[in-house]
Amino acid sequence: MKITTLTLLLLLSLLSGCASVDMVSSKDSNLAKQFNPPSPNKAGVYVYRKDLHFGAALKKDVWIDKKCLGETAKGVFFYQEVEGNKEHTISTESEFPPNLLTINMKSGMLYFIEQFIQFGALVGGTGIELKDENTAKSDIATLHMAKKGNCSAN
Repeated sequence: MKITTLTLLLLLSLLSGCASVDMVSSKDSNLAKQFNPPSPNKAGVYVYRKDLHFGAALKKDVWIDKKCLGETAKGVFFYQEVEGNKEHTISTESEFPPNLLTINMKSGMLYFIEQFIQFGALVGGTGIELKDENTAKSDIATLHMAKKGNCSAN
């Protein structure tokens, strides 16, 4: 009984701490939060993670079309332009599926994907979902932009 209780307390402490990732400058982060239209023939993709109550100690990789976007932590977002009028797959490491979204992204449009942590068998798993523009913009306004290209699985 003591071992089970200690194990549970250890697991909860790990999942409730805070992980950190490398961040871009405040200037670059604030520029991305202006939500300007993407470059010609491109679509813009915001991937973000809030983690208000659970999973702050976990970092999780995110990929677009199997290319590393970066490693997320609590309170971060990424912005990436992709080829417009084309299907793109956003995926994240997870203990269990579903952990990917495939979206036909139209040129000139912005897309918002929230990554979230959920309870798993051994560690927190992740999920991702397409969010509506107003909710996502409000969420992202309080977050900071992380540096792209650092995935633990690289």
